[in-house]
Formats: sequence, C-alpha cells, structure tokens
Amino acid sequence: MTAVTEDNPYRSPLLARPGAAELPDAATSPLDAAGVAWHYGDPLGEQRVLSTGPVLVDRSHRAVIAVTGPDAPAFLNNILSQKLDDAPPAFSGSALDLDIRGHILHHADVYLDSGTDGATYYLDMPSRQRSTFVDFLRRMVFWSDVTIEETDLGILTVLAPAGASESPAITSVFTRRVPGWSSPQRWDVAVERSDISRAVEEFTRAGGALAGLMAFTAERVRAGEPELGVDLDDKSIPHEAPRLINRGEHIGAVHLAKGCYRGQETVARVENLGRPPRLLVLVHLDGSAPVDPVPGAELTLGGRTVGRLGTVVHDADYGPIALALVKRTAIGHGDLTAEGDTPVAASIDPDSLPTDEGEKAGRRAVEKLRGQQ
Repeated sequence: MTAVTEDNPYRSPLLARPGAAELPDAATSPLDAAGVAWHYGDPLGEQRVLSTGPVLVDRSHRAVIAVTGPDAPAFLNNILSQKLDDAPPAFSGSALDLDIRGHILHHADVYLDSGTDGATYYLDMPSRQRSTFVDFLRRMVFWSDVTIEETDLGILTVLAPAGASESPAITSVFTRRVPGWSSPQRWDVAVERSDISRAVEEFTRAGGALAGLMAFTAERVRAGEPELGVDLDDKSIPHEAPRLINRGEHIGAVHLAKGCYRGQETVARVENLGRPPRLLVLVHLDGSAPVDPVPGAELTLGGRTVGRLGTVVHDADYGPIALALVKRTAIGHGDLTAEGDTPVAASIDPDSLPTDEGEKAGRRAVEKLRGQQ
C-alpha cells in the first residue's frame, strides 16, 4: 500500500496529463482538493460536456477504509448514524460519527460489498478525516470480531446526464450508484490507485470524457451535499443539512428509526420537537464582484452576522455559487452580504430550502397538552 503521510502526500497520476492543474493553495484550502486535478485546462467547458455525455472526475485523494469480520454489521451499526446491521447487498449511502451532543465529527460514504469471502463495508471520506476516523473505529472495537484496514483504493466519480442507466465501463473493485443524484446521475468507482490511468483509458475509449474536481464540486454544491470541514463547522448537527437525513426513499447519512448510538438524543429531539436554528442553503454570489469571497467568510444581514460561507465555486450555468450555513431568522428577509476585503452580495436560492423536514410528532403532542390546560 502506498504510504500517504503529511510528509509524503498523495499525488494522482492524472496530474501528469496535459493541462492538469490543482486548486490554487490546495494544501491549505478548507476544501479536500489536494493531490488531484481541479481542472484540465477548460474548467467551465468540462462542466458543459456533462449535458451530452458522461464525465469522469478523479477523487482518488479520498481515504477508503475497509471493515470486515463477523461482527462488522453490528459494530458499525452501534457507533454510526446509519442503519447498517441489516443493510442489503450493494447498499450505498453515508454515515456520521457524532459526539455526545450530536455534533458531526466524521462523515463517510458507505458501500456494502457482499462478496463470496464475506461482507466488506467500504467507508470513504475526505483525506483529512482519515487518521482520526480510523483511530475512533479502532478504539471502539473492544471484543468485536472485526478487521479495520486502510486501503490503497482510489475513488473515481462518474457523472452522467439525467436518465442514464448503464453503470460506467470500468473494471473496478466496486461500483456504487449514489442515491439522491438524478440530474446528473452519479456512480462512484473504486479502483486500486495503481490502476487509475488504466481505468481512465477504459472510460475514454468507451466515449467518456475527463473533468476536474471543480466540475464535481459545482454539482455537489447545486445538490446541497456538504463536505465536512468547509461547509459544516464544529457545532453542526445533522438536521442543519437536510440532505443528510434519511427521509422517504432518500438515503442520506442518518437513519431515524434505529438503535442507540452516540449523539442520537440530539437527532431525536430535533426530529420530534423542533428545527435546527441554522440551515445549509445554496446561495448565488454577485458575479460582477472583482474577487470571490472565501470559504468561512461571514454572511451579514443589515450589518448583523447571520451565517458563514462554505464551498465557493464557479458553475457553468449559474456563475459563482456557494453553500452557506444561515440562521433561519435571516431567511426570507432580503439579500445577504459575504464579508471580506470586497463585500459581495449573496442571495439564497429558494429551491434549496427544505420542503419536508418531517412531521414534528413531539411538538404536536406538546401543543395538544397545552391546549387541554
């Protein structure tokens, strides 16, 4: 396995391709973007290709952990927010590790590979979460019969126009269809990092095109999918990002009807009694501004701080957009301002506001009791 450390950071072989460029200051950016191409010379053009055919994005900098063993289903189910003890074969979703107060510590995508040698749970996450997440898993093993392995797999993400039905033509360790993505469709393909160049050649021979991480990031922002470390802060709870909650047919990262796990009390309280004071929303930024605001910039309304910016990216159709954590009391009261050396106007996209945050059964019960007094 390639030894990836702070002194020996990961570098994708695709960075050697003509035109490949990393995100400027990727090593210090709050985005998990170091080690892969931000674009290949035509960032907006790479996004537009998606309207006509599939594109492949190199996300091989993400860490991939494999958890195996007879007790793996119960072990993961007991410590993470997703219901995994009876997950069906080829299950695809996400899971959170929360602290005792319900704050998000780690966020991993999950795939269950039910192979002939037994079930393997693959969990992939931003590279900066790897060491603390692995430490957490190993500290929780106790007497469980599980094996936790840091793999040398790389994630390649294929985005395809709405309506695409065929999985990518790539030989892989596993391929998962990511739930909640319909326009575009999304598949995550895991290959050995040593096979990345071969996998890309397979994909392009089949008619696909290569796009940088910027193209994926624009689609992620439009989908409202947060990246821990840039879009959520150390006080964030799951309900602040509605996409994280399993609801109806949508599989997110938090199952609302499973056994006890650390932080569940906060999840249950918010689900049954109220709503979080902040929401993750999509904002449109003033494209005429000479510079873009930076992630972490304060958002103000009438001079009062009401939120913070997360991921900022240029979209081929919408121009500069961002995810933002905003106080509910500020929503619907006019445009915001992203502060910085050059303040930039920011407007909340109304389509990014949740239409279904669940029936507040506990709140209804409280109101009924009050009405009887």
